[in-house]
Amino acid sequence: MDLVFFGIQGSGKGTQAKRLAEELGYYIFEAGGELRKIRESGTELGELVKKYIDNGELVPFEIIMEVVNEAVANVPDDQKILFDGIPRDEDQMMAFDKILADSGREFRCVHILLDKDDAVERIKGRAEIEGRADDADQEKVLRRMDLFFEKTMRVIEKYMAEGKVLEVDGKGSVEEIYGRIKREIGN
Repeated sequence: MDLVFFGIQGSGKGTQAKRLAEELGYYIFEAGGELRKIRESGTELGELVKKYIDNGELVPFEIIMEVVNEAVANVPDDQKILFDGIPRDEDQMMAFDKILADSGREFRCVHILLDKDDAVERIKGRAEIEGRADDADQEKVLRRMDLFFEKTMRVIEKYMAEGKVLEVDGKGSVEEIYGRIKREIGN
């Protein structure tokens, strides 16, 4: 069964996804990473994506869903996928659900819980250590967090109503959080 990771920016989704991929064989579809690759491609699409990312805005729905659809179509049916950073709003959710249903794929969601203050502190450290340009601008980081609370939380609530969400405490060490995730997903 596929997994969809949710959590505020800085909650450690990417770190935990990499660990699950290494240990349990998930293919990671990380929306932000896919978009960053496109942004750097130098293509017309790349320039368009760059404009949205650099302004701290969400990339338009049609572009994101085209990338998701292509990725799902290219992954073998027996390969588990871990989606990180998608769906981010209700429109994406409806299209995402349709793409997965049409592909015969089922999924559960993991929501890594972390409050905004703790997330901001983690991101500050990550920007300094890793030099992530998208984390360096405090205003853009806070805008992305606001979008998470305005839009993505509605998606999480809908999936929760469907019984698809596993909640995991995002405080503590990387190892502690990883252990909680593995227990929740039954590994």
